[in-house]
Amino acid sequence: MQAQGRLQMTSSGPPAALSVTGLGKSFPGVRALDGIGFEVPRGAVVGLVGENGAGKSTLIKILSGVYAEYEGVVTFEGQPIRFDSPHDAQKAGIATIFQELTLVPGLTITENVFLGREPTQGWLGVVDKAGMHRRTAEVIARLGVRIDPDEMAGDLSIASQQLVEICKAMVLDSRVVIMDEPTSSLTQYEVEQLFGIIRALRAEGRSVIYVSHKLEEIFAICDHVVVLRDGRFVNGYPIGEATTGRIVSDMVGRELSEIYPPHNATVGEVLMRVEGLTRRGEFTEVSLEVRAGEVLALAGLIGAGRTELAKAVIGSTEPEAGTIEVGGATLRFRDPGEAMAQGIVYLSEDRKGEGLLLDHSIGENIVLSILKRLARLGMLLPGVQKQIIDRGMSELRVKAPNARVAVSALSGGNQQKVVLARLLATEARVFILDEPTRGVDIGAKAEIYKIIAGLTEAGRGVMLISSELPEVLGLADRVALFRDGRLVRTLPRRDADAVGIMNVLTGAAA
Repeated sequence: MQAQGRLQMTSSGPPAALSVTGLGKSFPGVRALDGIGFEVPRGAVVGLVGENGAGKSTLIKILSGVYAEYEGVVTFEGQPIRFDSPHDAQKAGIATIFQELTLVPGLTITENVFLGREPTQGWLGVVDKAGMHRRTAEVIARLGVRIDPDEMAGDLSIASQQLVEICKAMVLDSRVVIMDEPTSSLTQYEVEQLFGIIRALRAEGRSVIYVSHKLEEIFAICDHVVVLRDGRFVNGYPIGEATTGRIVSDMVGRELSEIYPPHNATVGEVLMRVEGLTRRGEFTEVSLEVRAGEVLALAGLIGAGRTELAKAVIGSTEPEAGTIEVGGATLRFRDPGEAMAQGIVYLSEDRKGEGLLLDHSIGENIVLSILKRLARLGMLLPGVQKQIIDRGMSELRVKAPNARVAVSALSGGNQQKVVLARLLATEARVFILDEPTRGVDIGAKAEIYKIIAGLTEAGRGVMLISSELPEVLGLADRVALFRDGRLVRTLPRRDADAVGIMNVLTGAAA
């Protein structure tokens, strides 16, 4: 129920484990939070939703001790608290799983899980490595995943790194667990495993703040919903009173029409053809083609070889066999720059590690790939540069005061928009998009889908890698199904459905 701009649970319900009142936070030129107030009952899962830039990340960083200076009051188990560091929050009983991964690549999974809180034994204070390993193995087993506690974090996939972040939170005896987009890189099986853990936490009387852009997850696991927009509390209600339309309307401040645009493009010539491409241990004898005016979606479980294939196509890695044909010519790219010169660009699933210069401005990132085109006699043309930057920020609706803001200051979703704006500026013919809506809110997803539709209508070809089946089915003209590094089947859109696809991906059907 809503009262005076604040979500309050009824007096007959469980007492609040955590509450915030009048929470405010400002940055230069930005009012990130403005008078936020809501409660998290003990033993409840509260879904926190809102568009990118709504203030969710700022709120999480206050609750987890990253930001110590703010307005308002945070109350934890009946006592006003103010943390000076994330360590203080963890010690008090609040654990946070951040959307952006924080693992140290050169340490093992066990060492990452206990980093900064290594247990000791004996009067000499020797680190209890055996105990650390045992506890990590217990948590991994509880999550039901197959990763080795002694494996180096830097050797893990993005999905496995996400699971390690969850393990870090699980080893703490936390009474409130904050999960920021925890399923962004997980398979459906791993999501169900995580939901089992969340239900167990709830049964133990622990509370969870669950942040997700995937509304189906909010309905599946949450007891209550809190909606933020433009740094303000908009609404809050029990999940039984929520509908998708109500949540979306509260999030974006308007009714959202059909999220997937119609398929109006005319499929034309082959823009890129891959024949028998092989890279040992990653993918084997893959043959496919991308045509003008179409979206070819690559569907598969984590580890199926889709991202590895994309990286080999653009020259980030070297295939051992097979050919790549562009415009009738057989090519082999030595690096992504050569692929871009031939009109092929790639959006990485890892925007922070591979997609952005975080300490540079929005504008610098948008024009990064086309600097030569913007220069005359070694000098950049500021007028043309500004025009491209302004168009990119406008088309992708990047939320920032101006283009001079550092990309590191943006929310994850707005960072993704900046990467997409840079790719669009290249005017490439083939766009390989690897999880393009990862960590992006539903309003921004609709905008990105329109951009993809616009590319195909303009005669471009799109190779889409997505772990979200609704996205695959909503956007694809053809669906290429990958399992264990092999392309096992390609379906036209009319023959593709979620059950059939999952049967192939899991091996239940040939």
